[in-house]
Amino acid sequence: MPILAEKRAAGPAAESPVFEWRTAKTPVPYPAAIETMEQRVADILAGRAPELIWLLEHPSLYTAGTSASADELRTEKLPVFQTGRGGRFTYHGPGQRIAYAMTDLRTRGRDVRGHVCRLEEWAIRVLKEFGIKGERRAGRIGIWVDHKGREEKIGAIGVRVRRWIAYHGLSLNVHPDLSHYRGIVPCGLPDFGVTSLQALGAQATIQEVDEWLRRHAPAIFEN
Repeated sequence: MPILAEKRAAGPAAESPVFEWRTAKTPVPYPAAIETMEQRVADILAGRAPELIWLLEHPSLYTAGTSASADELRTEKLPVFQTGRGGRFTYHGPGQRIAYAMTDLRTRGRDVRGHVCRLEEWAIRVLKEFGIKGERRAGRIGIWVDHKGREEKIGAIGVRVRRWIAYHGLSLNVHPDLSHYRGIVPCGLPDFGVTSLQALGAQATIQEVDEWLRRHAPAIFEN
């Protein structure tokens, strides 16, 4: 069980001066999210807008990344969206915090792998605040925990890059309905489970997770 300590009080959230921050109050339809991200990427490239971190939830749905295989979709009870991000099938829905990071890699070494590592580190630091030890695994992008001797995924990463502007980003399972993951082969990895902060015993709210995402962002993206 990876619960290490009681969660810490967040205090006032730190604001990153580099990014604009948005938080959606209601679930955002997936096509609308894609349209918003595509427009912001264009605006960043044109110098019309700053980088953006957008915190949101989606209605229950599946997305298929560029490496997804049709046989990894086990049911069509939920809407399925093809997307240009990397990766395979994943689930999005209420209780999952998504952090879409529209990030200018031209100022960060033009390093896509480095950007993925930043997103992973961001999630790992947030999980630590709730007493959960998130870890990387060689050859498997995302954030993993050791739960009762079994490796389970608690956070997924998927990015797309256009002219060195990265978008899409991180999803972190706070308290989603984990049964929906049975409708797919999550991330193309049938031998591993999926978990959440709630399933690990951390009584975290989406708002508390947001506070820690904001507090850790400057160290992740500005240093």
